[in-house]
Amino acid sequence: MNATLRSLRDLFVSPQLSVVLLVLGMLLIFAATLDQVNLGIWAVQEKYFRSFVIYTRLGSVAVPVFPGGYTIGGLLLINLVAAHVYRFSFTARKAGIQLTHAGLILLLVGELLTGLWQEDYNLRLTEGETRNYAESYRDNELVVVDTTDAQFDDVVTIPERRLAGQAPLQHPKLPFRVVPKAYYPNSVLQARPADATHRPGGQVSLATTGLGERVLAAPQPITYRQDERNLPSAYVELVAADRSLGTYLVSTGLVMPQVFEYGGRQWKIALRVKRAYKPYALTLLKFTFDRYAGTEIPKNFSSRIRLKTPDGRDDREVLIYMNNPLRYAGLTFYQSGFERDERTTILQVVRNPSWLLPYIACALMTLGLIVQFCFHLVGFVGKRRPVAAIKTTPA
Repeated sequence: MNATLRSLRDLFVSPQLSVVLLVLGMLLIFAATLDQVNLGIWAVQEKYFRSFVIYTRLGSVAVPVFPGGYTIGGLLLINLVAAHVYRFSFTARKAGIQLTHAGLILLLVGELLTGLWQEDYNLRLTEGETRNYAESYRDNELVVVDTTDAQFDDVVTIPERRLAGQAPLQHPKLPFRVVPKAYYPNSVLQARPADATHRPGGQVSLATTGLGERVLAAPQPITYRQDERNLPSAYVELVAADRSLGTYLVSTGLVMPQVFEYGGRQWKIALRVKRAYKPYALTLLKFTFDRYAGTEIPKNFSSRIRLKTPDGRDDREVLIYMNNPLRYAGLTFYQSGFERDERTTILQVVRNPSWLLPYIACALMTLGLIVQFCFHLVGFVGKRRPVAAIKTTPA
């Protein structure tokens, strides 16, 4: 092994690197905690913990200022594995240390897999309502729906990020191209005066058909507050081979989709919250909200749900309440909230294939600490017995 590789190995197995990385991790957590007031929990996770580098903006330039969670966690993982390989001898007396480090390694791997695989959605149901899809907390999608068949809707979805790229999009199921003209991550919708284009400085809409002829989307700063939600909007033109079908204003603030006809078929276009469809349906039978007697303080709220698959193989009622989720088909349905009418429940729907890893990791670390403590305790007691025997021997 040459000197460069030996120096690199010594760096990655050194305890000094572990200390530096742990200090950097504490500073990262401290900064993220302070910034959560400004960004909110989701943006903080993406900016600080699920990134390789943290950037700040100086004018229009993004400048790297600190290593992100993936960088710190990845280096710490390499450090722990390298230390195990080169420094720790696999003996029974050090089994506790080995178990503790194995648990810490598994915890880091579990966080990485959670960041890559976890999906978070919410499901709102009013009593008597049935749905077979959940909705994303943060992501949106443009949908173009062929509604010609009364029994079936053929839906084409385009991710929100593709609208931001403003590149023409052609889907095999669509007889026209979707050409984004403008995209606003957050906006406010305003009524557009009929004679706005004739006024000096009047606002001009990019839309040439649909609701956009009467409504304007004005860009707004992106909000990161927990109690606020961005209202994305976009102007998209539909271009067929023979002509333009017009430019539409689409926005999550527009409740109803816009309808048009082309090629002898009926279509709808809308920008909506991203949906995740499931091969089963949930019906809210009853929502219950209990309070402490004589107060408005929540005591418990629960949802009685009917879960049914199309083939009828699974048709049952389930009660979901705090700390008692429904686990089904790789998803976990938590009772997370309700609407003010007290008839609408809000379920958090989570897919996290690595959800068991943190529990296993903590169990390994606990077991390792107990084993190591027992080894030291037995050794300590064994050393004291001969000393006690010598002191009690008569002169």
